[in-house]
Amino acid sequence: MTPEHQGEVPARFAAALASMRRPPLRPEVTLHEVPGPGRIAPWSAALEGEVTVGGLEISTGRFVLLHDPAGQETWQGDFRVVTLVRASLEAELAADPMLHEVAWSWVTEALEEAGAEVVALGGTVTRVLSTSFGALSGTPDAVDLELRASWTPADTDLGRHLRLWAGLMATVGGLPPLPAGVTALAPRRGGLR
Repeated sequence: MTPEHQGEVPARFAAALASMRRPPLRPEVTLHEVPGPGRIAPWSAALEGEVTVGGLEISTGRFVLLHDPAGQETWQGDFRVVTLVRASLEAELAADPMLHEVAWSWVTEALEEAGAEVVALGGTVTRVLSTSFGALSGTPDAVDLELRASWTPADTDLGRHLRLWAGLMATVGGLPPLPAGVTALAPRRGGLR
C-alpha cells in the first residue's frame, strides 16, 4: 500500500502498512488499493474489497487507515480505522426488527474474535428498501444493508484489523464462518503485494 502523502513516512505508519501486506484472507475476498482521503489526516491508505461466490458479488466494502502522528482527541490515539460493508439482503432477513442490533454484533464479535484491542468504537447500521414503480414496477423490492464502523487500534498490527474487516464482508454477504483451526488459502489475484 502506498500512503496518500508526500515526505518521509512515519515509522509507526510504515509498520502498520507492512502488517497489512499479504494478509491470509478467504479465497472469496478480493482487495484493490484505492486513494486514501487526503483531508482527514496527514497520512492515509485505503482498500476496496468485494466478496464473490460463483461469479456473483455478494458484498463490497472499503477499509481506510488514517494516521496523525500528533494524535487526534476524538480518535483517542494516532490511528483510526474506518470501514464500510454493503450487501443485498433477502426480504425475510431484511424484515427482522433486530437486524440493526444483529449487524452491529457482527462488528463487535469480529473485533473480539480477532483479539483486536480498540477504543472509541462507533458506527451505524443502515437498511435501505428500494421499491420500483411505473415501467420498473415488475422489479422485486431490493433491500441493502450498509454497515459503517470506525475504531482506534491499540497497536500497529493492522493486518489483524484488515482480516477481521474482510471476514465481516463475508459474514454480511451470508457466508458461513470458517471452522475453528481452518485457515483459508489466500487468493493470487488483486490486492496487496
